[in-house]
Amino acid sequence: MEEADGKLLLELARKTIENSFSKKTSDKRNDNPDSKKWEKFSKKQGAFVTIYKNGQLRGCIGFPQPVYPLKEAVIEAAKAAAFEDPRFPPLREEELPWVNIEVTVLTVPEKIKVKEPSEYPEQITIGKDGLIVKSEFRSGLLLPQVFTEYNCDEEEALSMTCEKAGLEKDAWKKRDVEIYKFQGEIFSEKQKK
Repeated sequence: MEEADGKLLLELARKTIENSFSKKTSDKRNDNPDSKKWEKFSKKQGAFVTIYKNGQLRGCIGFPQPVYPLKEAVIEAAKAAAFEDPRFPPLREEELPWVNIEVTVLTVPEKIKVKEPSEYPEQITIGKDGLIVKSEFRSGLLLPQVFTEYNCDEEEALSMTCEKAGLEKDAWKKRDVEIYKFQGEIFSEKQKK
């Protein structure tokens, strides 16, 4: 995806959040004069929207699976990250000038196939792969950039993702836990002071 496409998706995410305060509807349908520019975002893709305030996480929600056309996935993820992330209170309008938005467009998650759980770390590339850990009743996902932010090695990345799922750190070593990996193209607004 080109940088200009990423810029459009960032603008869409920000406008969606801004419009939520003024109760305008976001352009979900391609019925506006600029609809041609959105055609390239009609393919279903997973996407996450992350909101930072003063360099600290303020909300992050998305869709790991390609269930929505990319444009719609960004709209829905932006609203959810701003107002529905259970870890944070809903974003307030006065915070808007101080937040930075990041859009991550995902590849389809692929199950990592190994003979023994001890082989998982060698199947992961830090800085490239995001992870999903699934057990019978729980799952957790961490985007690729999280592991570089925390300077993780592969085993730490697996442990962090297990904890995100509400599992024990070493749950990835159990045979009944499934591990998936995916890649993400990351587009970020410039850092606000």
